Amino acid sequence: MASVGLLFVGAVLFINGMMLLGKVDARSAAVFNLFVGSIQVLTPTYLIFIANNDPRAILAASGIYLFGFTYLYVGIGLLVGLDSTGVGYYSLFVAIVALGYSFINFHILKDNPFGVIWLYWAFLWFLFFLLLGLKKDSLTVYTGWVTAIEGWVTGVIPAALLLGGYWTHPDETAIALGAFAVVVFGALWPLTRATRHPAPTPSAGLSAST
Repeated sequence: MASVGLLFVGAVLFINGMMLLGKVDARSAAVFNLFVGSIQVLTPTYLIFIANNDPRAILAASGIYLFGFTYLYVGIGLLVGLDSTGVGYYSLFVAIVALGYSFINFHILKDNPFGVIWLYWAFLWFLFFLLLGLKKDSLTVYTGWVTAIEGWVTGVIPAALLLGGYWTHPDETAIALGAFAVVVFGALWPLTRATRHPAPTPSAGLSAST
């Protein structure tokens, strides 16, 4: 069940990334956020209910709420026109907590790939904090690309491998995920520089020279 939820985490991240890039209407994206957010709240509730007080099962399910409440918050906010500051500061909370889940996966659960994936999510939600909480609009395009890419790398592809029984070689997978993040997200930064520092208009240049 958790793997199916992960698949739709990937889907909603991809949709939200396309929304930030101006490819998907915000209200249309909001509806899908509500669908996935509802799933991501109901799923961990059910998993905790059947966990029989197993601490590891409860721990594994608890992190799903972080995503569920994000998507519900985003979906409702987009539909009714709420200011994004609340989502932004909630994203800072998620980013910090995600670091804790990364540590747990590395050192307690011994699940190195998901230790790296939680670092991906911490980075992404920190970008949401900068974009939505601190109103760093210049990061919109960069954040959009990171969101869309993470949808596939941390959601769709791992879910497909888990569902198909092909989630093997954990150490190699963790190294590959880490290398991919450094190379791709690092390369995106200079590639999106023009969107963060738009060229001055001729009139702006004229006024500056007079």
